Amino acid sequence: MGETEEERCSRAAQLFEELLQASTCLDTLQAFGALCRHLQLDPLDHRNFYSRLKAGVTSWKARALWSKLDKRAAHKEYRKGNACAGTKCLVIGAGPCGLRTAIELALLGAKVVLIEKRDTFSRNNVLHLWPYTIHDLRGLGAKKFYGKFCAGAIDHISIRQLQLILLKVCLLIAVEVHVNVEFIGLREPPEHLDREGPGWRAEIRPAGHRVSDFSFDVLVGASGHKETLEGFRRKEFRGKLAIAITANFINRNTTAEAKVEEISGVAFIFNQKFFLDLKDEMGIDLENIVYYKDNTHYFVMTAKKQSLLDKGVILHDHMDTEMLLSGENVDQEALQSYAREAADYGTNYQLPSLDFATNHHGQPDVAMFDFTCMYASENAALVRQSGGRGLLVALVGDSLLEPFWPMGTGCARGFLAAFDTAWMVRGWAEERAPLELLAERESLYRLLPQTTPENITKNFEQYTIDPASRYPNLSTTCVRLHQVRLKNVDLLHQSPLLHSLRRSVKESQRESEIRTGQLLSWCQAQTRGYPHVDVSDLATSWTSGLALCALIHRFRPDLLTLNPRDSARNNQIAFDVAECEFGIPPLTTGAKMAANLKPDELSLVMYLSQLYDVLQSAPSSVSGKLGTDRLSPKQNSGFLGTAMVLYCLLSAVFHCQVTNLSIQRSSSGIKGADLQENKVRFMATQLEARLEENAPSSLVRRQASLRIAPPTPLRGSDTCYVCSRRVYAMERLGAESLFLHRDCFRCSVCNSALCLGSHVFSVEQGKFYCKTHFAQQKANSGQREKMSASWKVITLRMLRLTNRVFPGGSSTGSQHSPLPGTLRPLLRGPRGVLWRVRGVACAANRHLRARREDYAFLYELLSVGVPLLAMLADVLTQVYAESLPLQHSTT
Repeated sequence: MGETEEERCSRAAQLFEELLQASTCLDTLQAFGALCRHLQLDPLDHRNFYSRLKAGVTSWKARALWSKLDKRAAHKEYRKGNACAGTKCLVIGAGPCGLRTAIELALLGAKVVLIEKRDTFSRNNVLHLWPYTIHDLRGLGAKKFYGKFCAGAIDHISIRQLQLILLKVCLLIAVEVHVNVEFIGLREPPEHLDREGPGWRAEIRPAGHRVSDFSFDVLVGASGHKETLEGFRRKEFRGKLAIAITANFINRNTTAEAKVEEISGVAFIFNQKFFLDLKDEMGIDLENIVYYKDNTHYFVMTAKKQSLLDKGVILHDHMDTEMLLSGENVDQEALQSYAREAADYGTNYQLPSLDFATNHHGQPDVAMFDFTCMYASENAALVRQSGGRGLLVALVGDSLLEPFWPMGTGCARGFLAAFDTAWMVRGWAEERAPLELLAERESLYRLLPQTTPENITKNFEQYTIDPASRYPNLSTTCVRLHQVRLKNVDLLHQSPLLHSLRRSVKESQRESEIRTGQLLSWCQAQTRGYPHVDVSDLATSWTSGLALCALIHRFRPDLLTLNPRDSARNNQIAFDVAECEFGIPPLTTGAKMAANLKPDELSLVMYLSQLYDVLQSAPSSVSGKLGTDRLSPKQNSGFLGTAMVLYCLLSAVFHCQVTNLSIQRSSSGIKGADLQENKVRFMATQLEARLEENAPSSLVRRQASLRIAPPTPLRGSDTCYVCSRRVYAMERLGAESLFLHRDCFRCSVCNSALCLGSHVFSVEQGKFYCKTHFAQQKANSGQREKMSASWKVITLRMLRLTNRVFPGGSSTGSQHSPLPGTLRPLLRGPRGVLWRVRGVACAANRHLRARREDYAFLYELLSVGVPLLAMLADVLTQVYAESLPLQHSTT
């Protein structure tokens, strides 16, 4: 005989009550399974499970819980559970933050699967709760699951109890939970299958588990600070040595225990007498102590190393923190005695007995750990792309930002990150642009470490997953798209410019190495057979000058002869011939080249590549062409190509950024605008110098044939701006679009040597200054400008007085005829200025037409380099910003 409807409802209410009262993870899963079987519900049907469960369980306690969950689900951001319909999510880790994230994703309507590698919740440690966290948990019905939740003024809960509450909520809203399942890695979708095939899947242990066949669009990592997902890098915040001790004692819930007051947080600076007395009486030296009463008596304290050594807790002193706190170097019995004595003294010996609770290993629940280093992920999310399938990967909890217990952050920031992640997944389901979505998430992540109970919105009733409801004065654009693009490498194919840049830089570096080897082979082939010439490299083999002379002699034997006994003369002859006949400026003088035992290989390679560009089209007396190994004209640009120019540009930019950063710290005489202008000038100068030597158009302008030409006059780049003497390529220094000897690059006032990036150039005076004397010159010029302005006023008044005394024309003459010496000088000045402006414009027009190829190449290079410059500036700013807290902590 079947059971009646009343009996069925009564049984359902009983099973539901067992679910609410379950005190372990396995008991909770077992009670939930029994309830589903009794009501014949399929928990895998996430779209209809909750509504059918509500209809099957109608007890007063169940209805009170349903009303709270319905109120949460009614938020407009969830769109009645349709905001993420069709989205599949995998959450790794059943910690508080992983469970809280799963709840939000389920409320959005996504299919959520949560895996946990353990089957027990054994962490007795107690979390401090911010006011908004208490309000949030109450809204999820925490009081229905745990009647003691934050009763009265209590603002804390054990991690184990919090996990149980959130796990039960997850099960009720159809989150699929699997325990004893460990995440190993990601399995990319097959590329040859269509959209209907399997997508991103997880490689798990045990291998045959059903979760291994689950395809998902979103992956959330919440497995703790010791584990992180591939693609995320962590940054470390290191401070002064800090050793924490946590201890959990059994709470028997007696009247005597109930009377003991908690210690919400006492630091040495606020109660020095307490800590000094503790040190004198017990030999225990602490910096702070906290005591919370929950399922256990929970104590956490920061102990000083010398105190631990004196009490025998730490056996041997080591500089390395890992060795200092290793199991072999800690006496567990002494540690238990240390924690018990501190707890006894802290509670004024009011606790009747202090017996340690046991952890999941069956050992006394006391631990000592180092929190000198705190870890945080560099990024909160990334996007992967494979087989036409996108995967959104995010971090929450300790994997994202490790909490700092002396600040009492608990899981508050972890819950905020869970809400932010849910908001991002909502945007992902709406098919927002991935880079825009990631930039917004990273902007929110920048706010997370700064949040406190005081600077978040106080109206907790309005809290939703929308960040605007939680963060006042929110800015979601502080991280720009190019910053996200460079960090999410899998999205680079969506940006043709940066994708081609990444590909071209790698290929150019590889091709540059190949072409350098080809150039060496070509030089060896052309100089083979000449006596005393042995080309084995592109550096020391050329100091004697014989190899350079042999290379030119191979193609133009009529221009020079070889003298093995005079290296300086050989080099000078080769340089002179190359300049006069081929238009290639010399590297240095012949004597300096001969004296240099190890010349600069890069400069020499660039010089030889220019020779190759000119000589390759000339007939050789001996067949010495490269054949299939010939460098193609497309691989020109001074032989080294775009890769070398980019390398020089990045080196200059990095040097400039570091130099200017140090200037900003040390110098106060120059304004930031002057430093910025100087930085831009420096980068432009370095780039211009490279382009002038490497631009393909300069090769076109050179003579294609080797007919004898008149000597080439010295160009602007061949003479020093300061001394007007010749400056060679290896001696040349570029600054402010000018070329100088390195010894001539000095301050015009104090004559001290200047460095690129730390100098100032006065355009009006045409002189270089150091920072100090430029500030003085600027002040003096300001005074001169004031005097000049006053003289102009005086002159104008005199002219007006002259016009009054001598009118503009006579009574008999023409009315418009000016008097000599009055208006004519005034008109002559503006006319001269206009003629000069016209001349400058015409010269600029001719210059641009003559060098249009150079400027086209410059435009292309800047279009590639600007994103890199922006990225480097942001990285250096971030490094500087992260170093400030470290400096404060060390001081």
